Amino acid sequence: MTRYLLLFVALAAFAQETPDTDAYYRLGPDSLPQEGVPKGELRGPFTLLDSPAYPGTQHTYWVYVPKQYDPDTPTALTIFNDGQAFMNPEADIRAQNVMDNLIYRREIPVMIGVFINPGRTPEQPEPSIDDWGDRATNRPEEYNSLDDRYARVIVDELLPALRKDYNISDDPEQRCIGGSSSGAIAAFTVAWERPDEFRKVISFIGTFVNLRGRGGNTYPDLIRENPPKPLRVFLQDGRNDHRGTSMTRTYHQDLDWFHNNVRMAEALTEKGYDLNYTWGIGPHGSKHGGAILPGIMRWMWRDQPVSTDPEDAVERDYRR
Repeated sequence: MTRYLLLFVALAAFAQETPDTDAYYRLGPDSLPQEGVPKGELRGPFTLLDSPAYPGTQHTYWVYVPKQYDPDTPTALTIFNDGQAFMNPEADIRAQNVMDNLIYRREIPVMIGVFINPGRTPEQPEPSIDDWGDRATNRPEEYNSLDDRYARVIVDELLPALRKDYNISDDPEQRCIGGSSSGAIAAFTVAWERPDEFRKVISFIGTFVNLRGRGGNTYPDLIRENPPKPLRVFLQDGRNDHRGTSMTRTYHQDLDWFHNNVRMAEALTEKGYDLNYTWGIGPHGSKHGGAILPGIMRWMWRDQPVSTDPEDAVERDYRR
């Protein structure tokens, strides 16, 4: 009994000394509302009913429309999976603030932003910032499966709905999709399956592991085995992400999040993809990704046109 008590005390002391690695990441000014910066409008929620790709499920989404949006001009598009988390004004990412600030300073093109939640049946609850819906929605099936069904949700269901109200560019170079954790591998899968529609991918703490036996850890091999696709990819992960230890304390390499993100970076580099990545010290969370999202967006859209004319209509809107 004494031996177990000493072990408990030792573990408790270790836990108290273990640093909060997330504490090193803070949102900067680009992620916060700034005085004088026109605020875009967040419209919704809207619903895609009875998905043909996942019969019986529906998808809720919101649309960010920047102040500078011109319906006569084809507009860039960025989609975020797990939309409820990426747009939450009090959470770790606050993507709409980033777009407000960077569009205003003409560091990225004017773009429509879409925040889409994973699918659910009508009786299931909407995912929240505290519960992303892994147990209560269709999220595991949609986000972790290596097939084209979720790409069909985005390309065949969401895009037509958006085009009814917005002038979305047909250029796949003008389209980006991103996500966190399982939402990140889902974003990569959309672009992998449909590079004719999406060519930019943002991945935070991507679940490129064999989660629930769905084979996400095979992507590095698939990348090496296939001709390069015209994708631009940013990977972020932390060295304290899930490291592949099961409840029995047995190490499983195919369930090591950080290890498999490194494998992704190596495979993409070997095949000559347009790649950038950063490895931090955080755990499985969005604080690091949220803190660097402004820089990621600048890199992702670095060669896309923005206005440089001080007398254009956008500038006149600012002076009103």
